[in-house]
Amino acid sequence: MSEQRFSSYIAGQWVEGDGSHADENPADLASPVGGYGVLDAARTAQAVDAAATALPKWAFTTPQQRADVLDFVGSEILARKAELGRLLAMEEGKTLAESIGEAARAGQIFKFFAGEALRIPGEKLASTRPGGDGEITREPVGTVGIIAPWNFPLAIPAWKIAPALAYGNTVVFKPAEIVPGCAWAIAEILSRAGLPDGVFNMVLGSGRVVGQALVEHPRLDALTFTGSVPTGHALLKQAAARALKVQMEMGGKNPLVVLADADLDQAVECAVNGAYFSTGQRCTASSRLIVESAVYDEFVAKVQARLARIKVGDPLEQGVDIGPVASGAQLQTDLSYIQAGHDDGAELLAGGGRVEWKTQGHFLAPTLFAAKPSDRIAREEIFGPVAALLRADDYEQALALANDTEFGLCAGICTTSLKHATHFKRHAQAGMVMVNLPTAGVDPHVPFGGRKASSYGPREQGRYAVEFYTTVKTAYTAA
Repeated sequence: MSEQRFSSYIAGQWVEGDGSHADENPADLASPVGGYGVLDAARTAQAVDAAATALPKWAFTTPQQRADVLDFVGSEILARKAELGRLLAMEEGKTLAESIGEAARAGQIFKFFAGEALRIPGEKLASTRPGGDGEITREPVGTVGIIAPWNFPLAIPAWKIAPALAYGNTVVFKPAEIVPGCAWAIAEILSRAGLPDGVFNMVLGSGRVVGQALVEHPRLDALTFTGSVPTGHALLKQAAARALKVQMEMGGKNPLVVLADADLDQAVECAVNGAYFSTGQRCTASSRLIVESAVYDEFVAKVQARLARIKVGDPLEQGVDIGPVASGAQLQTDLSYIQAGHDDGAELLAGGGRVEWKTQGHFLAPTLFAAKPSDRIAREEIFGPVAALLRADDYEQALALANDTEFGLCAGICTTSLKHATHFKRHAQAGMVMVNLPTAGVDPHVPFGGRKASSYGPREQGRYAVEFYTTVKTAYTAA
């Protein structure tokens, strides 16, 4: 694996790129996964031009042709899920079980949109004028730029690439810099799926160079982005300047409310899974645990006992529950927030420092603070295994604390009360609500997205993907 060099893919050709950059293994810094070269702005422009040139032909292919391509990709990913999962675990740091599960999900997403390619909706309505009718059809939005993050390097590209191709668009895909191997693996499968040259392109490089060139290109018709709030806002301003269609998923500070009537053992599992699995590197992670006073102390004791049994280490090793933080930069961010917790006077209840392992890597202990609602760790997205615990006097205060955030991606509640569960589902200010489930964990066939600062534009996944990846045409005909 260390000998592998990952290349970009433009107009049906593999492009090496410049320089030799190591693809780091965050669990073993002495054994990189491979290497890759980066593109410049000119090469990125070539990729957009190739996609725009290929668009007219691909847009008018039959639904069956597009379905066959996506089904091929989905089938191969599923057949190779163990291999691809191992690559993901080495490159990003998820445990092997989680990584194989993500690979399977990516395959299922391609399979789902293979079916959706055959079900592109439309309508025919009678006109208010005699002898005429109105036909409403959906056409491809055009050439789509995809900027994907590193935390789900197979699943998130899948749920962007698959619908783009299903609805007849062409694609320029820019993955995060620290996961070139997973991006290359997807591109390599797509290169053999029967796509005409230029329909799918993958460009490796920095957001500052490659991402910027992608967004600025005049032949780009739409942009879908998943990443940080600051980057998303910057891209949104650029997109607005030229009326570029955009879809953005940017972050969360997701609450999990635990009421006094909850099954506490179930609530603890929801909290630990949501806050710490995948090293807390999920935009849907439960980073605020809001617990009713009557069970606060008991909940704390149970979470501490559960975290004491968590094993942090090499994601490929059996028995490891949580792998390393994905990069050195993210580790430093996590540690800076732990320091901020101390500075704000929060009480450290678990973790708080790095974990020693047999190899040199970015290992961090799952960390829990008892915090105030105003503390930075209770307000800002950390994107690591660090959670803030907040006390609430009753359900009403818990709901108010849950909604007291600029974000609105996901919210969860643990309760046996049908009344409180029903009220929370209606009044939680979030795009997704979980009842007695971890906030981190969504199905691929239902809409994904949030509100407030978390999301902008149409939802992702499921049939709702059609809203972003198509444009509506109305045609009138007089007999």
